[in-house]
Amino acid sequence: MKANIPSADKLNFSTKLAFGVGDFGPAICANILIFYLLFFLTNVAGLPPGLAGSILMISKIWDAITDPIVGIWSDRTKHPLGRRYPWMLFASIPFGIFFFLQWLVPFRDTWSLFWYYLAISLLFSTAYTCINMPYVALTPELTDDYNERTSLNSFRFTFSIGGSIFSLLLARIVFSAIAGEPTTEFLVLGTVVAIIAVLPIYCCFFGTRRRVLARNVASSPLPEAETHIPPLEQIGSALKNRPFLYVIGIYLFSWLGVQLTASILPFFVVNWMGLSEETFPQ
Repeated sequence: MKANIPSADKLNFSTKLAFGVGDFGPAICANILIFYLLFFLTNVAGLPPGLAGSILMISKIWDAITDPIVGIWSDRTKHPLGRRYPWMLFASIPFGIFFFLQWLVPFRDTWSLFWYYLAISLLFSTAYTCINMPYVALTPELTDDYNERTSLNSFRFTFSIGGSIFSLLLARIVFSAIAGEPTTEFLVLGTVVAIIAVLPIYCCFFGTRRRVLARNVASSPLPEAETHIPPLEQIGSALKNRPFLYVIGIYLFSWLGVQLTASILPFFVVNWMGLSEETFPQ
């Protein structure tokens, strides 16, 4: 019995909406971390700036290593729910837990704090990758149509930008409501964001699974490749592609500027201007 797939490979609005919502939670977490984590580690947890910056640097290097690994493993996953959903579902709860744990101050000793935040940062980064890489790869599994894929990504970027804006509004609300000990302010913010961030992942799953699973049933299994290209050789081949390097360079330096500015702003507002944390999102 062949599963019914809409003609012309068109997606309905609810499927596109559910797919786009999937990026809302991760966008909130990512934006909160960009703006507040370095400030929290130094001004609230009390880490020296060098150690706090090292945590962020190591986690980004770790992220660059785990991204291709998770991508390859996701492609090779064989599960009744498909290749992408198991990763997203199994990582969703750890994703929220590790985000929350980043806003605790469990020790007073500097090096104990350093190793704690480094471990939690690496675990959160891994959980984020296990969600985000398969999520992005859902696009070709929902449709083969170029225009529909473009529409899907439009929904995704809309919710991504919306999540970034919402994160700052949420931070202002939390800081205004608590308006006391910074440790408590960030702990409450971390708790609220952790809960909100997990829910859209499940909304994405329940809203798109019927389409993906129907396509998996209707389509033939992908043939095994006759020749296997090692991952390092694939990376080397990509690095020889000059247009690809141009795109990577533009993307890298654009986001470097954005993230540096975002990380510095809280210090400028609080340490230089002498204002409270709640005034920063304004």
